[in-house]
Amino acid sequence: MSDHIVYAILGAGRQGTAAAYDLVRWGQARKVILADQDLQVARGAALRVNHSLGGAFVEPAQVDVTESREVERLLGGVDACLSAVPYYYNLAITEAALRGRVNLCDLGGNTDLARQQHACDAEARAAGISVIPNCGQVPGMGTSLCVHAMELLDEPVDVYMWDGGLPQEPRPPFHYLLTFNIAGLTNEYAEPPVFLRDGKITQIEPMTELELVEFPEPIGTLEAFATSGGLDSMPWTYEGKLRTLQNLTLRYPGHYRQLRAYYDLGLWDQSPIQVGELSVVPRDVFHALFEPKVTFPCDKDLVIVRVKAFGKKGGRRAEALVELIDYFDQETGFTAMERGTGWSAAVVMAMMARGQTRRGAGGVEKMVPARPFVDELRRRGFRITERVSFA
Repeated sequence: MSDHIVYAILGAGRQGTAAAYDLVRWGQARKVILADQDLQVARGAALRVNHSLGGAFVEPAQVDVTESREVERLLGGVDACLSAVPYYYNLAITEAALRGRVNLCDLGGNTDLARQQHACDAEARAAGISVIPNCGQVPGMGTSLCVHAMELLDEPVDVYMWDGGLPQEPRPPFHYLLTFNIAGLTNEYAEPPVFLRDGKITQIEPMTELELVEFPEPIGTLEAFATSGGLDSMPWTYEGKLRTLQNLTLRYPGHYRQLRAYYDLGLWDQSPIQVGELSVVPRDVFHALFEPKVTFPCDKDLVIVRVKAFGKKGGRRAEALVELIDYFDQETGFTAMERGTGWSAAVVMAMMARGQTRRGAGGVEKMVPARPFVDELRRRGFRITERVSFA
């Protein structure tokens, strides 16, 4: 199958473009169809990748993902597809992939919807394909790094993940750089996280459990606090098998206090309120005000994923550490978030096309073998630290 794989990507934005680049460079692609509702956007993204890699590997296309027949026509002859469009389109796209017998992964963004996709397991197995939601940075890459850390032990018991995308040079007052859709950010901040505590599914209040975490310079001390979605379906998969499973979001000091105030004020509520003669949605107002304050297209970023798993190895108490720190890539021009999200999804796409993932539908932790995934990240230049220490 080498060099004969045909891929399709729905959505030619930042992450879709990054995934297309990865598939051409490392995914043994014969062709990558990069589709978008706006054909000019698709053409621009395809031109960027083709120019960068010196070929005509990426083919732009126009598609309306709300039209299932258009999606099915696009997927004809495709080995693996990535949905890089907003998560609320993914259930219909999953149905189109099942009908076309095409492997599918997506960038997700909503655990409840992903679990609806998991319910297609029997149908996906019958079709001989893999359907794997939430394959971006976290969840996605972080999920596999958690599994990898657990596999470094014989008996994992407690698993903790810290992750975040940050500016290399933070700007006041918020010390944050928005590198993905702001609706995804507020969804993470406003919705309750689901962790495992004492082996049981536990819902946590968002924007709580503040702690400080130390990283090597020049990063230094960061804040970490509870946000939603980072674990995806892992709590349900490992309920009763792990005692603790949680992840906290990393930010520069001071960010938590500022954003917690907006949460307390109700600025992330989605129910309309009356302001004079107008009916407004508080979250829409927050988006309009906050996004310009944290959007700096030329600023360079970094991504951190740290996982610690505690348990036993060889009958002794042990700790496994797995850590990835990645920076804006000067050579390719891709941000750390684009690499961590788009390239991670592309790794899964290539694994699906090569038959390395389980057939059926389910979470990354069940469907994607962790060690081969980590090996592929390293092949792309991601620096991943791993070690096991004993108490």
